Amino acid sequence: MKKKVIVGMSGGVDSSVTALLLKEQGYEVVGLFMKNWEDDDTDEYCPAKQDLIDAVAVADKLGIEIEAVNFSKEYKERVFANFLEEYSAGRTPNPDILCNSEIKFKAFLDHAMALGGDLMATGHYAQVRERNGLYQLMKADDGTKDQSYFLHRLNQAQLSKTLFPLGHLPKREVREIARRAELPTSEKKDSTGICFIGERPFQEFLSRYLPRTPGEMQTPDGQVVGQHNGLMYYTMGQRQGLGIGGSRESSGEPWFVAGKDMQRNVLIVVQGHDHPLLLNDGLTASNLHWIAGENPKTHWVYAAKTRYRQPDAPCEIERLEGDITEIRFGHAQWAITPGQSVVVYESNVCLGGGIITSAL
Repeated sequence: MKKKVIVGMSGGVDSSVTALLLKEQGYEVVGLFMKNWEDDDTDEYCPAKQDLIDAVAVADKLGIEIEAVNFSKEYKERVFANFLEEYSAGRTPNPDILCNSEIKFKAFLDHAMALGGDLMATGHYAQVRERNGLYQLMKADDGTKDQSYFLHRLNQAQLSKTLFPLGHLPKREVREIARRAELPTSEKKDSTGICFIGERPFQEFLSRYLPRTPGEMQTPDGQVVGQHNGLMYYTMGQRQGLGIGGSRESSGEPWFVAGKDMQRNVLIVVQGHDHPLLLNDGLTASNLHWIAGENPKTHWVYAAKTRYRQPDAPCEIERLEGDITEIRFGHAQWAITPGQSVVVYESNVCLGGGIITSAL
């Protein structure tokens, strides 16, 4: 019997080609469109309706069934509540990582299995392989599109049921496959940004849920150089939107966010991309998750990322005690940001990671 694969179809080109490839490989393919946000899905920033129309058009072209499912309640409870809590505490969370582990590979996976699916598949650029009875999360062959960073919290049970058909393909080839098959989404622009915010102004969105608390921008020595709208709106290393100029100010260097004093409601800013307060050779992290179910070695050379669009940086895990780790890098890392994830790799294998609590 054919294995039944439930494909997460978002209405984009990647998930469309995922469904096409699996059908060509002989699987019984069923599409599943997820709706994860509905607070303001009628305005210009949330294209869920058009995405559903596009996903249905692709399913019709491929001759497969498609179902829509609403996970908005689960999303609010498991992802958005954490998002607001982290911003309130002055950290910068990455909700897409939590969405993958809690919604796409938990709520979605449960629903896929309830539909009689043997496996689930998504259009992520990553790979899964089995070695000695363990499932490993691998980087995609196209390093410019690799999304293993966002998937590092998946576990053995989730990976054992997951297919990533695009993991060995460059993005340009995915587009070409879509064009050759005349898929309706072949020229559709990729979506960017956090799923529930879309292209809308970030400060405007966040101010609907959290109160504005303006305060001073100060240099490390206490000089007041401007006013901020609320610490939650700023992140480490931020340059744009500070409203204090740059090239014409004192040293002529642009200003960057270098810290937050939550007690005094003060945003610490410095001049110069390579200011010492923006460079750290270590970090602490908590809320750890290791894909293999066992801790990696301490004092062993690995590589890690502290943000998605960043080259792998050589590092050592110096301390690993329970749910806390301390990681040291071979060279200083720029703008290490509490709330973001540090993800550890051994060659092309993603080992897992944790939430950054502080820079060292």
